[in-house]
Amino acid sequence: MKTKTNKTALIPKLRFPEFQNSGEWEVVLLEKLIFKNTKRNSEKKYSLVQSISNKHGFINQDEYFDNRQVASMDTSKYYVVDKGTFAYNPSRIDVGSLAYKNDDNISIISPLYVCFKCNREIINDYFLLHWFDTNSFKKQMTTNIEGGVRNTLNFENLIRISIPLPTLPEQQKIAAFLSNLDEWLAAEEEKLTLLETYKKGLLQNLFPAEGETVPKLRFPEFQNSGAWEVKRLGEVASSLMYGINAAATEFDGENIYIRITDIDEESRQFLPNPLTSPKGELQNKYLVNVGDILIARTGASVGKSYYHKNGFGKAYFAGFLIRVSIKKDFIPFFVYLQTLTKKYNKWIVAVSVRSGQPGINIEQLKSYSLFIPPSKAEQQKIADCLSALDELIEAQRQKIEQLREHKKGLLQQLFPMGN
Repeated sequence: MKTKTNKTALIPKLRFPEFQNSGEWEVVLLEKLIFKNTKRNSEKKYSLVQSISNKHGFINQDEYFDNRQVASMDTSKYYVVDKGTFAYNPSRIDVGSLAYKNDDNISIISPLYVCFKCNREIINDYFLLHWFDTNSFKKQMTTNIEGGVRNTLNFENLIRISIPLPTLPEQQKIAAFLSNLDEWLAAEEEKLTLLETYKKGLLQNLFPAEGETVPKLRFPEFQNSGAWEVKRLGEVASSLMYGINAAATEFDGENIYIRITDIDEESRQFLPNPLTSPKGELQNKYLVNVGDILIARTGASVGKSYYHKNGFGKAYFAGFLIRVSIKKDFIPFFVYLQTLTKKYNKWIVAVSVRSGQPGINIEQLKSYSLFIPPSKAEQQKIADCLSALDELIEAQRQKIEQLREHKKGLLQQLFPMGN
């Protein structure tokens, strides 16, 4: 090892067998390991402009930002980046906003970003990339951020952070192991994306398109069952009601409070953080029953829907939600599915646009048109099909979450905490 400090050396909790007797790790400042990339596009030789995405890392700007072109801009001060370059936005530095370029193309990136590379004689690129995901880095990063109008982590502050470092062969072993885990995680995330895409396709094809009376896809036993009819939500619902106007308080162990922010945008699951109870006197008329549909009536998430399933205790719904209870002649989950379609989203946008904050009221919601098949059995068949698919999607989400937690645990044990 070429660079040393006087800081305490460390040993990780987990270590590969071939390195058990390799001695302690050294704690090294990043200033000894990384150097700033300051190469500019002064001759305007390169035209591929990239930005950083929290999810995807380096991305081509014209593909992800509505084909926004920067050809007319002066890119002479943009940084030239190639394979092996790290970059981050110093004004919003977090693990998600720090990216590593692992493709072979040469591109340019805004000078608003900080770009740097590793001294590969001392540190492995991917070892450093994975270490940026540890609590040790996050903790040190927080102490080195400068305040002001926006929190900032300049390169000069970044290089003050120290990292525990083993020999290069051990770094490479750890990096390869964690990279394989990332590939596994990415494959599982791709499976989730495919399932979600498949669901969106079914939602478009199991319900009639506008101007049509039968869906493109229909189960064989209902092929000759006739046309679907259009009914207003007000005809299908037994009641629509605004929620309780109460503040949220610490969960009392019995009464659950459901608010707009407790409903996950993607999964439409009830995912409170933390679980709360409504404050004050509670009335039964604000209870949510199994099969009820809750719809956000105001704010950025107006129209967002939630279907209440079994497995809850006493749950009350908040004032910025509308509870829709469905008549016995209709399958509640079938009705709920129609709030997940493009048709519904388009309608919400059109109806909720008004001066100030977007919103929707009960009378407007009653007017929404639903497609209803001739028989309740066909409603049930569609509901069962998509419910089964939802279970697969939820199981896949849980699998991914377990993998993420597994990786977090490994990170804590494969890297010593440092000083």
